[in-house]
Amino acid sequence: MNGQEKAAKVIAALKKEYPHTKYYLDFSNPLELMVAAILSAQVRDEVVNATTPRLFRKYRTANDYAKASLHDLEKEISSITFYKNKAKHIKEACKMLVEKHGGKVPRTIEELTELPGVGRKTANAILQNAFDKVDGIIIDTHCIRLSYRLGWTESRNPDKIERDLMNLIQKNEWKKIPHLLKDHGRAICKAPAPYCSKCVLNKLCPKQGVTKRL
Repeated sequence: MNGQEKAAKVIAALKKEYPHTKYYLDFSNPLELMVAAILSAQVRDEVVNATTPRLFRKYRTANDYAKASLHDLEKEISSITFYKNKAKHIKEACKMLVEKHGGKVPRTIEELTELPGVGRKTANAILQNAFDKVDGIIIDTHCIRLSYRLGWTESRNPDKIERDLMNLIQKNEWKKIPHLLKDHGRAICKAPAPYCSKCVLNKLCPKQGVTKRL
């Protein structure tokens, strides 16, 4: 069984284990997703989802954010880690949307990653979940940890890991695999010590039983 076949078996097992897996941030349009994704860096999803309803009611367009007082915006998201930097990024990103994109969130990874606070991970999340455009794989901390443990990569660099996974995994699974890995990372394959005895992948994982800090 080659690497692609093994990866397919892992994905099938995770789909069975987590049949209701989904994207974790709440939003109703691309702008809301962009803002929520910027806020989500190094923050639990639950905290972001508790913060955004009030924010989204107050600021409905890119122009609303662009014209907002930075102090007021900071106040709205003060429960979020690094809220001052994130408020600045959101305001500046929305100013760029107004000036360069007619107030709309762009649909290419190149244009998205030009926006303050938007890296490749965030751009992939926006493209996939707002526009159903899958050009890559979202690489978060769970994806990094589990990809290494599963032997899918030897790298710790997110861009290299993304390339490794894109070469290994069928494109029709690119959108779902990060969510499956996140669910499994939270439930079983935790850092620093995974619960290998409870893992549905213990016969497929080359690092089964390894508790190395990652």
